[in-house]
Amino acid sequence: MQGQPPRGAATREAAERGGVNPQPRNPLHGLTLEAIVTALADHYGWDGLGERIPVRCFNVDPSVGSSLRFLRKTPWAREKVESLYLFMLREERRAGRG
Repeated sequence: MQGQPPRGAATREAAERGGVNPQPRNPLHGLTLEAIVTALADHYGWDGLGERIPVRCFNVDPSVGSSLRFLRKTPWAREKVESLYLFMLREERRAGRG
């Protein structure tokens, strides 16, 4: 595969030139885990977040840093956080319409 651009490079180049977004309907695309955790903590508060996803990093001395360390090592918890974020977005969209 010599001479070919690294995988995904063509997509990045197209996006930089104003090309098609490779994931136009994915609301998580381009968001960092830090942005997701911060948005959830702002929306629900640490207590509310700990009730919805009962993990220690949200219930005992919570912080964005400790949460990120845990979530990066724990795929099942990260999936729950991402799902809750998507639910929050749907909730906000519904509230905006009604």
